[in-house]
Amino acid sequence: MAYPDENTLRKVTQGDEAAFAELYNYYKSPALRFTNSLLKDEEEAENMVQDVFIKIWVKRAHIKPDYNFNSYLFTCLRNMAFDHFKKIEKSEQLRKHYMEAIRAAGEEEKEESERRIGLVQAAVDSLSIKRKLILKLNIEEGKSYQEIAEFLRISKNTVKNQLVKAKQILREKVDFATV
Repeated sequence: MAYPDENTLRKVTQGDEAAFAELYNYYKSPALRFTNSLLKDEEEAENMVQDVFIKIWVKRAHIKPDYNFNSYLFTCLRNMAFDHFKKIEKSEQLRKHYMEAIRAAGEEEKEESERRIGLVQAAVDSLSIKRKLILKLNIEEGKSYQEIAEFLRISKNTVKNQLVKAKQILREKVDFATV
């Protein structure tokens, strides 16, 4: 295929689709090789070459037939490739920022959880020995009021009252510490 001359470019600027097809067919392969050498991605290179030729067709009235079209085309492709790399870099930076934010939120959540567990443990430690034992038997070991009463040889009502008071003290201390 012959090198497109000024006359072919002039026809393209006037909207001649056959002249544009000739221009496209002449430059397609070298443009693909050049773009693929920059991107190392054939599919993206093909997309980029297509985009450049679409832009050329849309802005055909601005083409200067007496200027070096070869230089214009490859400069456009190079600039698009650089823009592509900038977009990838920005996307990667956003992804890293997002991952750091997730990691930081997880650490804050873990610290908050540990702090709350510490508050609960301190509140439990502040209970009397008997209340602490009743609470442990009920919550940790899952024993009923009746089983605790029999085990400690106290009334079922005492177990109930001691648990209510223990839970009230825990709630007050934990709620007060979180304010």
